[in-house]
Amino acid sequence: MSRVVLITGGSRGIGLACAQRFAALGDRVAVTYNSSPPPEGFFGVQCDVTSMESVDAAFAAVEAEFGPVEILVSNAGITHDGLLLRMKEADFTSVVDANLTAAFRVTKRASQGMLRARRGRIILMSSVVALLGSGGQTNYAASKAGLVGFARSVARELGSRGITCNVVAPGPVATDMTAALGEARLAELTAAVPLGRMASADEIAGVVAFLASDDAAYITGAVVPVDGGLGMGH
Repeated sequence: MSRVVLITGGSRGIGLACAQRFAALGDRVAVTYNSSPPPEGFFGVQCDVTSMESVDAAFAAVEAEFGPVEILVSNAGITHDGLLLRMKEADFTSVVDANLTAAFRVTKRASQGMLRARRGRIILMSSVVALLGSGGQTNYAASKAGLVGFARSVARELGSRGITCNVVAPGPVATDMTAALGEARLAELTAAVPLGRMASADEIAGVVAFLASDDAAYITGAVVPVDGGLGMGH
């Protein structure tokens, strides 16, 4: 049966790849976006994930169009890199709000319908940086690491109602965002990956789709690395 899927930050990059994967499976896919609407064919809802009011409105729009959300992919996020001693407090808190607190907002809202249905899948997009660490990314690493503890707590709270909550931790992924880093930095990143290349966004989407499938019904509270071996041992 066609499932109702909501992907935050789904208009480009990993989020769009996830949207395309679920659509190919025949699901009814909605995506949130901030400034750039998704391609034609997807139900797009403008949403500021740092506002509970905006999140509520986005869910209401999706529910009116498709019904309750059955699969949530919390993917929206930002970076604001900088060395610790030069980082302003606002740079730290804004990244934590957009990456971690936003996941709390959308998970809390999605879980309402899932609890009534006694089923649901919640998938949070973290990063290899969450456990490996990265100089110049204390804010980003903290926000992405926080998702692990959050997801495992949600998994324990909601598991008895048939709701799973898992984390995907990508390594370097070929997207517009990483392309802007320049050739020298990209070569440096790739050299650190045992598989010797960056992931495609579709490779991340494949793991997300698996965690939402019937085959993953007994997986919850897991952190699944899709990082080419970059973070192994962590």
